[in-house]
Formats: sequence, C-alpha cells, structure tokens
Amino acid sequence: MGRTKTILVVDDEPAVLHEVKALFEGYEYEVLTETDSRAGLQTALTHQPDLILLDVTTPGLDGFEVLRRLKYQPATRQIPVIMLSPTNDTHSVLLSQDLQASDFIIKPFERQELLRLVVRCLALKTLGRSSARAGLKPDGG
Repeated sequence: MGRTKTILVVDDEPAVLHEVKALFEGYEYEVLTETDSRAGLQTALTHQPDLILLDVTTPGLDGFEVLRRLKYQPATRQIPVIMLSPTNDTHSVLLSQDLQASDFIIKPFERQELLRLVVRCLALKTLGRSSARAGLKPDGG
C-alpha cells in the first residue's frame, strides 16, 4: 500500500485533539496536533500534511484567517482543509466555501462522518494529482 497519510489537527480543545488522534491512528494515519493557530500554520508549512482539520474558533488567528493564509502559500494551497465549527451558521459555511475549504463539519461530530469526509477529501486530492500528471484539468478550474 502507499505511504501513510498525515493529518494536521488544529483545535484549542484537548478533547477534540485526543478524539481525532485516536480515531485516525486506528486507521494508520499519522496525526499531528496543535492547540495554537499560529503553531498550526507553521506546522502546515513545515510538514505539508495531506489534510488539515481546522477549528473555526481558535484563539488568536481564527480558523478563517489561518485558512486564508494556507491558501495564499504555494506550499500549502493544495492541501484539503476541513473546517471544524461549534455552530452551523450560514455565514461560517459560506465563508469556508469562499476561502476554498474542502468541507465543513459541526462539533461534536460523529466519528464515522468525520472519517468519511477525510477519506473523500484525500481521494479527491489524489485524483486531482493524477489528473494533473496526465495533463488533464481538474473540474471547476
């Protein structure tokens, strides 16, 4: 099988970090965690994970600003980002879409739903890379 996929989780709630780490390490993913948004941004730049789970409400830089910065950097712009939010307000969902988040999930989340989203986002990323190597343009762009 291919190399282990790396997921970066940026959330200021230790319980969320623990739950996500336990879930994905059970499926042989490597999970990096950060409780601080600036540290999460630096970890993303340094490690270039395969996927990022990003809390909308991190103190300091909020998740939207972190996402904005990730999408601005050439090294991290193609990394899928799933936004984690305590609310399902329309503004947050639309802003996530505008900033090119791959998906949006409400906390507390169902473990299987999160797993499904991550697997789907990683598959789409791999498909996009394969299409680019074949000289095909990904849909929507």
